[in-house]
Amino acid sequence: MTTTSSGAESDHTSADREIVISRAIGAPRELVFEAFTQVRHLARWWGPEGFTTTTRSFEFRVGGAWDFVMHGPDGTDYQEWITWREIVPPERIALLHGESRDDPNAFESVLAFQSAGDDTRIVMRTVFPSKELRDEAVEKYRAIEGGEQTLNNLAAYVAELTRNDTGRSETTPKEAES
Repeated sequence: MTTTSSGAESDHTSADREIVISRAIGAPRELVFEAFTQVRHLARWWGPEGFTTTTRSFEFRVGGAWDFVMHGPDGTDYQEWITWREIVPPERIALLHGESRDDPNAFESVLAFQSAGDDTRIVMRTVFPSKELRDEAVEKYRAIEGGEQTLNNLAAYVAELTRNDTGRSETTPKEAES
């Protein structure tokens, strides 16, 4: 897994405002993309360790939104809103993520799903409106660790789906509310 606070391919005007997290996932790109784009899957793995997710509404299309609450392990609820800006199955998703539809501090993320043989490399590039907001996300909300944990949860969930499809395992992936 690669984690950087600014990517090598970055636009120099946004390098101090971004976080880039990358992870190889042992599953085909189509399955990883599906797990990232269907609410029945997202509810099972989304978020850092110890978090669960409750979806209020979900419409996966350009201009559509995912309105949800992340429940922290300490009981704190985090209101979340994602608007889908670009969808290129199974290659790319661009989104705007904030606390609400009109959040002035919302950040942009682009997720690239790259085939690597039988595996998928997912690269999540997030750009914040300002360096200060990026630094706050890193320091106060542990955005890098949370992003790594979220992609680890995705990898574990997709591995479980793959094992269950072949009948080799009956264990349940990360549980979460839907």
